[in-house]
Amino acid sequence: MAIFTGIATAIAGALFGGSALATSLIGGALAFGAKFAVGKLTQQKQGKQKHTAVQGEIQFGGDVPVGTLYGVGKTKGQRAFYAKWDKGNKRNAEVFILANGWCDGLEPYVYMYGEKYNLVAQATIGNEVARYGVQGFIDGDGNSAISIRFYDGRPGQGVDQRLVDVTANLGNQWKATSKLSGMCYVVVERYYHLEFFRDAGKGKPDIDFVLRGLSEYDPRKDSTVAGGSGPQRLNTPSTWVHTKNPAVHRLNYQLGLRALVSGRTLIGEGKSLGQIDLATYFVAMNVCDTLRSNGKKTYECSLFVSGDDDHTEVLKQFDDAMAGYGLNRRGLSGVIPGAPQIPVKDLTAADIPIDRAKDVQFRPSAFERFNHLSGQFTSIESMWNPESLKPVYVNADIAADGRNRQTSIDFLQVTDPDIAQYLLNIRYRQNRMGGKATVPVSRRFGLAVQEGEWITWRVKTWLISEWRADERLRITLVLSETSAAIYDDDGIEPGPIVVPPTPPINPSLLSTVQNFNVAVGMINGAQGYDTPALVFTWTPPDDPTITAVRFVYQIEGTTEIFEDQCTSPEDGQFRTTKNVVSGKVYNARATITTVPDRLRTFTPWMTTAQPTGLQTLLTGLQQLQDDALNRFKELQQEMDAFFRPRLVELLDAFSLEGAVGQIERQQIVATIGDALAQITEERRVRVSENEAMAQLLTYLQASLGTTNARLITEETVRATTDSALASSITTLDAEVDGNLARLIVEETARADGDGALASSISGVSADFNGRFAQGLVKFEAVAAPTGVDARFSVLLRAGTSQSFKVSGFYVELYTEGGVQKSRMAVQADQFLVTSGNSRHYPLVYENGVLKLAVADIGTVNAGLLQSLNGKMKIDLNNGTIEIFS
Repeated sequence: MAIFTGIATAIAGALFGGSALATSLIGGALAFGAKFAVGKLTQQKQGKQKHTAVQGEIQFGGDVPVGTLYGVGKTKGQRAFYAKWDKGNKRNAEVFILANGWCDGLEPYVYMYGEKYNLVAQATIGNEVARYGVQGFIDGDGNSAISIRFYDGRPGQGVDQRLVDVTANLGNQWKATSKLSGMCYVVVERYYHLEFFRDAGKGKPDIDFVLRGLSEYDPRKDSTVAGGSGPQRLNTPSTWVHTKNPAVHRLNYQLGLRALVSGRTLIGEGKSLGQIDLATYFVAMNVCDTLRSNGKKTYECSLFVSGDDDHTEVLKQFDDAMAGYGLNRRGLSGVIPGAPQIPVKDLTAADIPIDRAKDVQFRPSAFERFNHLSGQFTSIESMWNPESLKPVYVNADIAADGRNRQTSIDFLQVTDPDIAQYLLNIRYRQNRMGGKATVPVSRRFGLAVQEGEWITWRVKTWLISEWRADERLRITLVLSETSAAIYDDDGIEPGPIVVPPTPPINPSLLSTVQNFNVAVGMINGAQGYDTPALVFTWTPPDDPTITAVRFVYQIEGTTEIFEDQCTSPEDGQFRTTKNVVSGKVYNARATITTVPDRLRTFTPWMTTAQPTGLQTLLTGLQQLQDDALNRFKELQQEMDAFFRPRLVELLDAFSLEGAVGQIERQQIVATIGDALAQITEERRVRVSENEAMAQLLTYLQASLGTTNARLITEETVRATTDSALASSITTLDAEVDGNLARLIVEETARADGDGALASSISGVSADFNGRFAQGLVKFEAVAAPTGVDARFSVLLRAGTSQSFKVSGFYVELYTEGGVQKSRMAVQADQFLVTSGNSRHYPLVYENGVLKLAVADIGTVNAGLLQSLNGKMKIDLNNGTIEIFS
């Protein structure tokens, strides 16, 4: 370390007049360098925890991590106390802790019974900051059956004296010392008013509060900070104000929320201002507050956090909310917002030492590039529930990539649809402009720039994402391609318009349908063919909150359950053929679906008076035919998908240059004239915080004029936090003057938290002068919570460009309605079964007719019997016999 400092002092004297600041800076750079923590543009698969502006469950007990809210959010809070008193316990009260820290206040509405209710401000009666009644629960004398007293969590706040007084003689008392200083909470007091509760059919309300969270420190408004102007002070929380600025949130999270007495950091990182790069924060805060063309601020967000949350994940939510990146510059924590910059310098060839290697990748690998991006945001209009944004995709990008590459990024910390849509577009553009470069630069250039700044090089604009210096003060810049066009409003549509849900109208207390019954029936099809059915009947309910009637039924004496539903409850009748077979007695019961949800019960089991009728043979065969044909269509689609893109994917993967990670490539090539022989082998490994991957690519080619032979293999293993994949793909090609023979083998093993899959696929293809023949053999096994399935299939296809013929078969085990089943199907013009004995005629299925010389049958279920010469006809369905002379 001492030698580095000595060198730094000499350089500082030469370049900066020997200033102590320059010496310290250069010495630190030599010893440690500097890195810029840029999150990946392609969002990794989100973990199970969703960071959002909603805290949707009531928390109970004391074993709950401290939490708070930055911005505005919906919460049920943590129930800390409950008491009941008065005659018949008509009055009760609860205390809900909404957040830690000094919060700004409540929004003027709450949610109860699936509806939005406005709060009515009332005069305070004690130490509370504000007191509210609930509209719709206030009687003629102005008394509210639901009273809410709000405490904002300021230091030294007073006790709720009303709660102390009414619980003084109860077993569960609210003490005079229970001030909950430093905690924002509400006291909800209820009076069981017969008109508002019993007569209206409403029980105890479950309240969602909308809270304006922490008042936060903004250094731009602090005159004691360089560049600031205003009355705010870091150590005086009473001067702080509420905001939804993501950069202000991020700064306050890094500073941390501290305990009032001990000063211990409860939430956040607990840094000091001396550890913060305030210059970057000033820029980011101003960018967030800048008005866009639609008159809205550029970036806003809200977020619930707890003391148990990972700091990196929380900071990433604030970064995503302003399309920015976290920054560590010379040991100081900062942030770069999503906004255009003016390039500070132009990097020329003279600035790049020719004796040092550089690594340039102008186009990101296929693993890091997507062309279809979707996401969600938190919609206030939808009662703070997630709603989908308009997906972002560009047809030209899809065509350039050769296939659709889709991913999603959610912005649940954002409640404005226009801001969330803007963020989604920015993240898409940032990903598409994904060039990367690692470039050595001269000391003159390197010491003139720093992380987070933009420069120009090779007619492109680059962001300096990392600044490195070795022990010899040789400086290297890691660059990421960028552009001001990324943040342009042009071409970005407004966010989705969410229509608030219609509140329910006087929901009744019905828990199920009335007078339910079940009977057998028949559905008449074409040409007199019939199918057995079940007919459910009930009394139509006079209740608009009942949206569906659900039926559960089973064959008498069995345990397998089937389900169906009617989405028009007012019809009073529903008929189904789903899982209904001939000649069986059925048991059934019913229940309802309601919006909003409420207590539901099933009707008693009812039984059909008689078995279901016999199904016409042709109707049953038609159902089986449809199932088989649909499956064969799926097999043909698999064949199309297997042959067409496979070689392109292999070549694309093989041709990647400078992928992230470590690459080792070996190649031998021999050429004479138009004769070429080559062997190329490429090994890759890549590791990130959430993914590890290794890949081996081998390419063999021999060509002479229009004759070409290739053998390509790709072997890949990949592991993420919750999935593992191993795959091997081999393709063999032989081509002469456009006549092509191809063989492809693909083997895959994949497992994740939702199941496991193993598959082996072999395909052959031959093309000659417009004629082709293809074959595909696939063996697949899947294990998942929904069932365990396996299938073996063989498909053959041949023809010309004008028409083709298909033949094949499959054997499968599949799950239907939670029940394991098996099936085998054959598609062929002629299906033949023979014993191999020439004295016995085979069983043949041809042209829709089953042919069999001899049949020994115990029971025959049939509809029509007739002689080959037409002289006699027996109609078993109608009970008639006709004989013709």
